Amino acid sequence: MKKMLFASALTGALVLSACGSEDQSGSSENSSEDKPQLVMGTSADYRPFEYVDTANGEEIIGYDIDLANMIADELGFEFTIKDMEFSGLITALQNEQVDFVLAAMTPTEERKENVEFTDIYYVAQDMIISLDGSGITSPEDLDGKTVGVQLGSIQQEYVDGLAEKMDVTVETRNRIPELMQDVINERFDAIIVENTVAEGYLNNSEELTGNTIEVEEQEAGSAVALPLGSEWTEQFNEVLAELEESGELEKLAEKWFDAEASE
Repeated sequence: MKKMLFASALTGALVLSACGSEDQSGSSENSSEDKPQLVMGTSADYRPFEYVDTANGEEIIGYDIDLANMIADELGFEFTIKDMEFSGLITALQNEQVDFVLAAMTPTEERKENVEFTDIYYVAQDMIISLDGSGITSPEDLDGKTVGVQLGSIQQEYVDGLAEKMDVTVETRNRIPELMQDVINERFDAIIVENTVAEGYLNNSEELTGNTIEVEEQEAGSAVALPLGSEWTEQFNEVLAELEESGELEKLAEKWFDAEASE
């Protein structure tokens, strides 16, 4: 879950500047004091989009991190990464704690009231995860069940909608690993997460099973979030269009998603 010649110089007219704490460098080694310094907000619990591979260190890696580096290289800025709960990312953007958000975030109408989004760079579907043998294979099977979702996510909006039509108890957690552990421990009957993220857990657990949700009108896709009226949005879109046209987005997806599926 996508030709440009960047001719104009990035000057003081671009008012976005670094803010918040500098948790991790996400730009190339060839730093320069005259480059804009930005802060990227993310929630590093969403493998393979953004996560920490603790077996190999504390660095945040993933699809979105590579994409951010590609955009930064093209537009000539440097950035640091601020890791936080997903539910706090929009607020952090509004409060100028971060300059942009790359966290596999879906541009819903509600979010668009507070921030603006680039074009979609990746599209995925949601998946119901439950214990093998649970018999839960579709949204209709969630009637009378307790369902876990990530706080503030598009999945929470979806399950809240289900709860208006059937007997569904909605439980939220801040991080995806918490959701996975709670469904394994039978605190939830099922959880709903993006299929790309779910695959890694399914491949490493014999206890879990997953079923993709087929919803025709469900909002989908990931985009970069920026402040309302941001001067960067159009430039981000130009880079995304170039990366899609050149095939680099497809290569990036193959790097992170195909590798995840094979583990």
